[in-house]
Amino acid sequence: MTILTRENLRNGSLRRRMNLVAHPGWSDERVEESFAHAWDSRPEGPTWVFGYGSLIWNPLMPFEEQHTATLAGWHRSFCLRSISGRGSPERPGRVLSLMPGGSVQGVALRLPEADARDEVRMLWTREMTGGGYHPQWQAVQLEDGRSVTAITFVANPDHPQHEHDACAETVARLVAVAKGVFGPNIDYVLSLDQALRERGLHDPYVEAIVQGIREAQSQGQEQKQQG
Repeated sequence: MTILTRENLRNGSLRRRMNLVAHPGWSDERVEESFAHAWDSRPEGPTWVFGYGSLIWNPLMPFEEQHTATLAGWHRSFCLRSISGRGSPERPGRVLSLMPGGSVQGVALRLPEADARDEVRMLWTREMTGGGYHPQWQAVQLEDGRSVTAITFVANPDHPQHEHDACAETVARLVAVAKGVFGPNIDYVLSLDQALRERGLHDPYVEAIVQGIREAQSQGQEQKQQG
């Protein structure tokens, strides 16, 4: 199992490891082009990142402020098929993205300005290796009432790994058996659930998936005992 670290993001070993399992990734040139376009269109002022998934519990970047934040107009969806990081071609898993509608609570991180460009570029290596997202600068509301503009990664419905069926029942069934370079898909979902709870956040969709996974595990144990 590979552990996501700043070192393997920086030295390129993460991308090489992902390619070993036939991950249909973007080239280095395409990742750089995507980053350059987003960086050139960034708003004036401090650089913020909005995290709604693993960036909550494992940001892997320095920050000078961290706040619970709300992004209006989007909601969590396990609509991105994972055939490398949290799944395989034979047993694909699911990871998070954002789909239009509703609102989502997560974490906003303000990066040190001296390092902001390098940190956001490293974030591109983490999030855009497969090209599964549309990076966008979005207005988010911080818990203290301030509104800031943060880079966030929303769904790319045209991506070949985008899945239209992201209901809790379907996701729970797939997650229960998927495993990839970063380990079992279950660990990703449970880490998200724990991170949200620790911040006092409530997402019924995530909670329904966790419940579905536990029911699937319980049924599997009963079948083994009966067998």
